Amino acid sequence: MTNHHPHHRQHPLSRRRLLGGAAALGAAAGTTALAGCGSSAAAGDGVELDYWLWDASQLPGYSEAIDLFMEQNQDITVRITQMGWDDYWTKLTASFVAGAGPDVFTDHLGRYPEMLSLGVIVPLDDFAPIAEIPEDRFQPGLQDLWTGQDGKTYGLPKDYDTIAIMYDTTVLEEAGVTPEDLASLDWNPADGGSFEQMLLHLTVDTNGKRGDEDGFDAGSIATYGLGADAGIDYVGQSTWSPFAFSTGWAFTDKDTWGTRFRYDEPELQQTLDWYFGLVDKGILPPFGMFGDSSPAQTQLQSRKASLTLAGSWMIGTYANLEGLSLGIAPLPSGPIGHPVSMFNGLGDSISAQSEHPEEAARLVAFLGSDASQEIIGRRGVVFPATDAGTAAAIAAYEERGLDASPYTDRVENGETGLYPLVENAAQIQSIMQPALDDLWLRKTDASSLTAYNEKVNALFT
Repeated sequence: MTNHHPHHRQHPLSRRRLLGGAAALGAAAGTTALAGCGSSAAAGDGVELDYWLWDASQLPGYSEAIDLFMEQNQDITVRITQMGWDDYWTKLTASFVAGAGPDVFTDHLGRYPEMLSLGVIVPLDDFAPIAEIPEDRFQPGLQDLWTGQDGKTYGLPKDYDTIAIMYDTTVLEEAGVTPEDLASLDWNPADGGSFEQMLLHLTVDTNGKRGDEDGFDAGSIATYGLGADAGIDYVGQSTWSPFAFSTGWAFTDKDTWGTRFRYDEPELQQTLDWYFGLVDKGILPPFGMFGDSSPAQTQLQSRKASLTLAGSWMIGTYANLEGLSLGIAPLPSGPIGHPVSMFNGLGDSISAQSEHPEEAARLVAFLGSDASQEIIGRRGVVFPATDAGTAAAIAAYEERGLDASPYTDRVENGETGLYPLVENAAQIQSIMQPALDDLWLRKTDASSLTAYNEKVNALFT
């Protein structure tokens, strides 16, 4: 997801149905998440399912949706457990080892190939409630990402991600830049195009000089043109991938389940040399400048950065930043003539250890229904996987005065590149991270990736 969602560390929470109807929501002590109140007495002799997710901001929406599911399925009680990203995968793995995994859980493209190889998730195609879902229910391409090499489905799409630019409208006004100026930028790896010129203008040194003014000091920066989180990984979801994709480059030799990575290709290496070269120009924060406690959104809020690239799952987080008047702009158009965003999406998977797979399938099918997706969409946290859910999310953002079209346009226009769905993701990450760190540290150039690419490809032989 790269992280797909903000990963605030939370305590596990439980969700049960109240007698006589949907559970009320109340603040859970010691956390920012919400938990259900009441008793599990309504379960009676019925089935109890465990559902796990990691995103605290989505917990209220899923609590509401699952309340509706339980009203419609009186024989099933669902408990929700939510925890932070790192804890989530650690505890999920441990639960499978102990034979005590959840029945249904939120899955990620970077993780499910390993789950599949370990045999801890089951294909969904044989369950009637899921098999009955029409292929066009979800945004084009999402189901492909959850289809294994055997042609079977291992996750039902729940939402999708794209990337766009976040900014503070006040900062733009002070710089004499209009939203229309941001919406018409182009980029190329040779000189950065008008996008780099904009980044220079929005970079300010400690003497108040802008990057495009005489006397600018690239070694002493007050406001970087482009923010960055503490780490940049081998996928570069909300960092370098939009630029690489917009050259026509792709991660692997096939859209999904590729076995040959392409970090050795000139388009990618030129892109990375340009991207990390922004450090030398004072545009991008140097490696280690900002830690986990100062992510990109905090840099924007504190005016340490003028622009950030951010995933659609971060819209609510940015919109809630105190003292910031949020604007959203599209990615710059690349050498192929238009912007390109990474396209990613989460899915719901069923554990092979579930003692109630048929009931789990009913829950998964419901979570992929328009009724559930509209509930999630109205929360204005993510773009649900269905058209109806996405429309509800767009309306929710509009009510907050936010135009989210820079995110949705990429999907509508087919201007996306797929998250690399491959085996060996953990090993690839361990191989590539030192290489990317060295690029950011300015110790080497991107031609060094050719040797690393050979190591990655050797994993598939």
